[in-house]
Amino acid sequence: MDLSVYLVTDSTPAILGDRDLCEVVRDAIQGGVTVVQYRDKHSDTGVLIETAKKLHEITRKYNVPLIINDRVDVAIAVGAEGVHLGQDDMNISLAKKLLPANTYIGATVCSNQEALRAVQDGADYLGIGTVFATPTKTDTKSIIGTSGTREILAFLSTMPTKVGTVAIGGINLSNVQRVIYQSQAPLKSLDGAAIVSAIMAAENPREAAASFSSLVKKMPAFATIPIPPRDNEVTMLLDEVPDLLCTVATKRPLCHNMINYVVANFAANVAIAM
Repeated sequence: MDLSVYLVTDSTPAILGDRDLCEVVRDAIQGGVTVVQYRDKHSDTGVLIETAKKLHEITRKYNVPLIINDRVDVAIAVGAEGVHLGQDDMNISLAKKLLPANTYIGATVCSNQEALRAVQDGADYLGIGTVFATPTKTDTKSIIGTSGTREILAFLSTMPTKVGTVAIGGINLSNVQRVIYQSQAPLKSLDGAAIVSAIMAAENPREAAASFSSLVKKMPAFATIPIPPRDNEVTMLLDEVPDLLCTVATKRPLCHNMINYVVANFAANVAIAM
């Protein structure tokens, strides 16, 4: 499952306004959304099933998985490709017993302990967050930021079972690359970003989704290019330093030392020696 641009719907008037949910979702998929999670905490079961069926007709047309938030019964009723469970929802082990085989199960986690439990119970992917505060989800237990996300990713990299991951919470076009880049652990990175209002409330959901699709797939302009470590790097560096100093002394370039008070004398002596 491609988690790169993971849309979470919001049908509240403050976000959706007077627009049609299905039309917004269709436009977003055409722009590049790769997964749709239908989330509605307020409607009754009949409305949820009716709306989910309409959404499923759209997502199947574009071969995009439909994930149902919380409601395993609704997912079964409409034949959705998956469910997403929060910490206060049905536990994953029970959900797996009720759902058809090969149904995706996602879980929201905000700590290593929650991530461990979700993976051990059989989650296929994790929604990590809340990364930043957001008006669309006010019952957040904690805001973990990119550092907390990175800590969870580092923990997941040590586990034998591999799961997909998306960051969720306050992610928009101005910060999505920073979230993905700054959350990287040495051996594991995010597979995508979960977006709510930045697409659902956008004036043009298709263009917003296309922008997200572009941003999550390319290296941000501010990123440094990773250089893999070399064998015996310390030894090689020590061997290269004399040659570098000789080159500087021969070419006599302008040297600009940016220092602090602690190393001022040392840096001055090095400059004089060159």
